[in-house]
Amino acid sequence: MYEEFEALFRVVIAMALGAVLGWERQATGKQAGLRTHMLVALGAALFVALGEAMVVRFDTTDTTVRLDPMRIVEAVVTGVSFLGAGTIFVSRGKRERVRGLTTAASIWATAGVGLAAGLGRYVLAVGTTAAVLLILKGLIHVEPDEDVVNDADARAD
Repeated sequence: MYEEFEALFRVVIAMALGAVLGWERQATGKQAGLRTHMLVALGAALFVALGEAMVVRFDTTDTTVRLDPMRIVEAVVTGVSFLGAGTIFVSRGKRERVRGLTTAASIWATAGVGLAAGLGRYVLAVGTTAAVLLILKGLIHVEPDEDVVNDADARAD
């Protein structure tokens, strides 16, 4: 029973950290916001917890049962990559532009945060959340303003 509550605690931590990242995306008006990021982190942590439980439950000397916990990580990354790809689109108009890449990357990173929390690596999960938030909020001023880029492109045409 203790293991179940510990696993639930890991999922809750992942969900809370996903909320921090999702809040930033939602505050900037992006497609994937608070709930999406919370669910991605929660799901990733849950899959890790379930994988850990399966390893314990099916730990046996029977060679017909093979357990590979890395497959859980691979499955989460693959699944979340498809989710992130759904946020990427090309806007049509005078100039075609790809949009949603940063949101897709934040979803992918949020899954990593969930995996870390699911493994009980809280310092890594919190530190990574802070790093992603710094990238999303702090480095926005380093990138050129889209309107300035568009004006320069328009003059070049």
